[in-house]
Formats: sequence, structure tokens, C-alpha cells
Amino acid sequence: MAVQLWWIVQGTLFALSPQALYGWRNFLLRLFGCKVGQGVIVRPSVRITYPWKVAIGDRSWIGDHAELYSLGEISIGADAVVSQQAYLCTGAHDHRAIGFDIYARPIVIEDQAWVCAGVFVHPGVRIGKGAVIAARSVLKQDAEPFGIYSGFPATLQGRRSLRTDRP
Repeated sequence: MAVQLWWIVQGTLFALSPQALYGWRNFLLRLFGCKVGQGVIVRPSVRITYPWKVAIGDRSWIGDHAELYSLGEISIGADAVVSQQAYLCTGAHDHRAIGFDIYARPIVIEDQAWVCAGVFVHPGVRIGKGAVIAARSVLKQDAEPFGIYSGFPATLQGRRSLRTDRP
């Protein structure tokens, strides 16, 4: 019953809300058990399968048309970004089983990480603090803190260094 009610709310009150009503969407997510930090921005076109399995840290952003397929838990740290059309996939089917049994594994995105546009994140992956996963990459394994990953499958391309000055 809760699933059906969420899908109705997500397809109407959530999805049809104006862009600027971040507080309203955060309220709806919290109403359905999502842990939402302060200053979180979730666009109205975001789709979340089961919000009660999702936690989003302070000041994080979830971009347009991102999909949080939360059969398993998804944890997004503070100051993290999940860009437009990213797909966080916690569930899959066991190709070795005759009936293609479904399974779920959690995804963890640590603080200050950036999942760029169109990235696909496989079940069970941990993205380390400050890591960047480049646009259109497919991340099948854990990403080191402050690593920069790209490709299919995504591999380590370098290290992220933070600026100490502010423009």
C-alpha cells in the first residue's frame, strides 16, 4: 500500500511541483521515510523507487531525471552531487539462477563526491569521499577517495586536488 501511495505522490505532488519548491519535495520525501539533510536540492523529475531506503546528506543535489533505484539502501553524503540522468541501481537479477532471482546491494556515495551526468552505478558500489565519476561512465567497482574515474567500465584516471583559493 505504501509503495502504491508513494508512486501516486511521486507522479503528481512531487513531479508536478515547480522547480523552486525544494522544501516541498524534501517534505514529501521525509513523509515517506527518506532521511533528508538541510539545504538538499532534489529536482522534480527525480525518481526514487523506495524513499524509505534513501538518505541524503546536507547540501547535496540530485539533478534532473536522476533515478535512485532503491531496492537496497542508498546513502548520499553531505555536499555530494548526483547529476542529471544518473542511475543509481541497487538491484539486479542473478544471471546464474534459472528464475533470474532478484537481489539488492547498497550504494554509498560519500561526502563531496560527484556522480556526473548519465553515470550508471552498479549495485554494491561505494564512491569514496571527494571522488568524481565522469559523465556517461559505468561504475562497477568501488571508487577511491578523491579519485577521478571515467569509461566503460570506469577506471581510475587521476586524483582530484582541491583549490584552496576562491574566485
